[in-house]
Amino acid sequence: MTTAYWCVLAAAALTYLATGLAKMGGRMPVGANHTPRDWLEQLQGWPKRAHWAQQNGFEAFPLFAAAVIIASLAHAPQARIDSLALAFIGFRVTYLILYLADLSWLRTTAWTGGIACCVWLFFIGA
Repeated sequence: MTTAYWCVLAAAALTYLATGLAKMGGRMPVGANHTPRDWLEQLQGWPKRAHWAQQNGFEAFPLFAAAVIIASLAHAPQARIDSLALAFIGFRVTYLILYLADLSWLRTTAWTGGIACCVWLFFIGA
């Protein structure tokens, strides 16, 4: 398995980390698991932002996974694919931290960096 493929797994794990942070930070009661989406929408503060980061992670993940797979299938240089995949993970970790800290402008910069990595993956595969 390549480093980039492991990064696809890491990107998925980051999304579920945000899910866990939202639920633990909001102290999800046992009964709330019957309607978790309703409960998550009622959160406040950093647990609510963790929930939003989770949602964004699910939105960004398909683009990243597709970009890695397509670049690999196109036989782009593996070192470049791996570097961009690692950079994406770095941007997503930073994004999550900045989202939790409520630093919106910097968060947007980290999000843009992650999306740029995905776009670059498509171009190196072309």
